[in-house]
Order: sequence, then structure tokens, then C-alpha cells
Amino acid sequence: MEANTRGTGRLPAAFLTPGSSSFVEFLAEHQPELLPGRRTLPAGMQPLESPHGTTIVSVTFDGGVILAGDRRATMGNLIAQRDIEKVFPADEYSAVGIAGTAGLAVEMVRLFQLELEHYEKIEGTQLSFEGKANRLTTMIRGNLGMAMQGLAVVPLFAGYDLDLGRGRIFSYDVTGGRSEELGFAATGSGSLFAKGSLKKLYRADLTAEEAATAVVQALYDAADDDSATGGPDLTRGIFPIVGVITEDGFRRLPDDEVGALARSILERRLEFPNGPQAGLL
Repeated sequence: MEANTRGTGRLPAAFLTPGSSSFVEFLAEHQPELLPGRRTLPAGMQPLESPHGTTIVSVTFDGGVILAGDRRATMGNLIAQRDIEKVFPADEYSAVGIAGTAGLAVEMVRLFQLELEHYEKIEGTQLSFEGKANRLTTMIRGNLGMAMQGLAVVPLFAGYDLDLGRGRIFSYDVTGGRSEELGFAATGSGSLFAKGSLKKLYRADLTAEEAATAVVQALYDAADDDSATGGPDLTRGIFPIVGVITEDGFRRLPDDEVGALARSILERRLEFPNGPQAGLL
């Protein structure tokens, strides 16, 4: 199926044959070995020690949804990377945050981006939000063989549903099972602590700015108790990635804006190390 630069310049027949609107199905038919889930470790080999991404959080607000992730990747007890990116736009109105085996996760996100773009080109319209969540389910399920060998990918999918006019969040397990989350969600090794933080901070009437503050607070709390989650790194100028998705599309908050937010939170933590206090009742 490779392009032949010495030939007539015509595309290979595979590109000229009518097929489905799914790029993954196209690849499975013509070059299945390129799909991440079709690979397996050699028999008898133990799971590879590879960089893992950690905590991702998401919060809906009045008018959209926010998806954010810390920047640390770990390999065993070592910090493999301090500035890894774990939040990616999937298309104009949705984004994916990755936790799990970093290399496979990034590859899956790139394939998911291509899947959505391919559908739009073939069908001439965007896939529904529910349809995008289902396509991601299929791709995660296709990676089940690698997940059973210790190379799992567990994303969060968030975006603005143009049909419903609101932000939505879907979480997944390693088998591809998906659940729609109401209000907020977290995944990754620090998710237990991040979700506990968001339970106290979340309100249905949050503004976009308040929701951004809530996710950075949650990531701070996750980093406080989970060694695999990285907190704001003031010395190196490395801050969480925060993506905001509204009816106007996906927008990544600039580093200086997230940095100012992180510094403000750190200053308050000097007075209250455990962060904002919720009322008893």
C-alpha cells in the first residue's frame, strides 16, 4: 500500500476502493500490523518497564468542560519525564487525556484524531459526541491484548456536545467499558485523591475560571499524596495542561495563565496546606 515514487504517481488501489468511514477499519483491512492492539510481546517476556502517564481530571461547568493533566511520567520509582503532555484535542469540540503506558497512549490518541478526521472527510459531517465516545471504546478494546500484558491505556474523553448544548465526560476501563461521568471525573494513579478533592470543590454553577482553579487544586492534592503525579514545578516553569472546550471549540490555556493560577494556589497552601475546607453540612 506504500506510495511508489518511481511509478505513475497513481494512488494504490486500496485508497481508491470504497469502504467504511472508519480509518481503523481501513487499516485493519489493508495493514493490520500497524494497529497498536495487533502487537503482542514475545512469548514468555514479562511486561516491559516503560514510562507511564498518571493523573487526568475533568470538570464540567456552565457552558463547557475542562480537561487537565499533570506533566509527570514515571518508570518504576523513577521520574521518566517531567514535561510530558497528556491532554490532546481529538477534534474541534473534544479532547482526550491519557493515563497508562505513555507510548501506546499517545499512539492511540493520534489514531483517534485520524479516525475522527477521516469520518468527517468521508461523510461530510462530524461524528456525534456519542459516536466519538463509541469509536474510542472500540480502540481501547482493540488494545486489550496488550493491556493484559501490563501495557494498559486508560483515557478520559471530554468535550462539548453540540446537540445537547453542554459539556460531557466519559471515563473508560482497560476493557473499553465506558461510563458517562456527571460533573467531574479523574483517572490514573492519583485519581483517588483528585476525585476526593473535586468532591469538595465541585458545584454545578462553576464558571470556566472556577473550574480551572478546581482542576489545578485537584492535581495539587493528587501530587501531595501520589508520588507518580507531578505538582506545579515553579523552578522549571512546568505547569499542568488545562484544555477548555466550549461551543467555540477547544482552547488550551496558556502556560502563563496556568502558572499564575498555580502560584496563587501555592501561596494559599502556605497558609492552609490541606487546601480549601468544605463545610460539614
